[in-house]
Amino acid sequence: MRVNTGGRVLAVALGVSAAVAIRRRRIRWSILDDPCGSEGLTLPEGELFTLHTDDGADLAVLVAGDGPVVVLPHCWTGGMSIWAPVARGLVAGGHRVVLYDQRGHGSSTLGTGPISIDRLGLDLAVVLERLDVNDVVLAGHSMGGMTIQALAKVRSDVLAGRVSGVVLASTAAHTGNLRVPPLAAKAFLGEARSRRLAKRPVSSDRRVVGAEVHRSHLEATQAAMLATSGAARAGFLVAMSRMDYRPTLDNIQVPTRLLVGTRDALTPPRRARELNDGIRAARLDVLPDYGHMLPLEAPEVLIATIEDLVRQTVTSFC
Repeated sequence: MRVNTGGRVLAVALGVSAAVAIRRRRIRWSILDDPCGSEGLTLPEGELFTLHTDDGADLAVLVAGDGPVVVLPHCWTGGMSIWAPVARGLVAGGHRVVLYDQRGHGSSTLGTGPISIDRLGLDLAVVLERLDVNDVVLAGHSMGGMTIQALAKVRSDVLAGRVSGVVLASTAAHTGNLRVPPLAAKAFLGEARSRRLAKRPVSSDRRVVGAEVHRSHLEATQAAMLATSGAARAGFLVAMSRMDYRPTLDNIQVPTRLLVGTRDALTPPRRARELNDGIRAARLDVLPDYGHMLPLEAPEVLIATIEDLVRQTVTSFC
């Protein structure tokens, strides 16, 4: 019997090489400075309460700080904690920050109505009207940005009457030709899949971040995904694949800032350029080497962008 010694040596070498690469990646994760700071995803101190919608959803809301109002809708399979480093910075800078878990995410319930991005726009209107806030800057990340676009479609009166500026980060008005079948979404992301999703290695979320990866970012995105109900995970993925807000982008007539990372594989720069073309008062900033999770990767950039927009647009700012 001939022994393929060369093949065995090659296999061992490849195995050692892979192990070394993994070890180096873990070491790199451990020594990188976390842009979220030493407090990580600790939310600012504030008042936590619940808002009820007309279809029975309970929305968990946190209001912190005092000053010009900033409302921060979060991403799909995220939660208000994804905005924590940005929220802390805004509170420290003299802003009143409103955070909430979108329906079916975190501590908010799903309600009984059909799952749609339009429904999220109605929820945002509930938040703005029940808190009775005006001269608001809205900053939405990913699905949170789609939520703001939905508000412009379904409650343009609220946008025109209460909002002075908009920041749209890592988001899109549509998802191209992507059409996710509901049964497939349920099979891969539904409640029955939760246990298997919890066993995924944290590195499987690597594509949602950019060149500089901190392990806490991947852990945070995975934890938020698991805190999202299976029905919301599957349902809102299907809803995003069917939305198209390009026809109503012109309803956003307030100053708007668009942010996108060059390494964003989920809502790539071409989607941001479509938004820039459709919103008259928009300005686009493309961030080299950043990925999709800008609230975790680039909190200081978001803070600076939001504060600049507040200075330009909020009449009560001083």
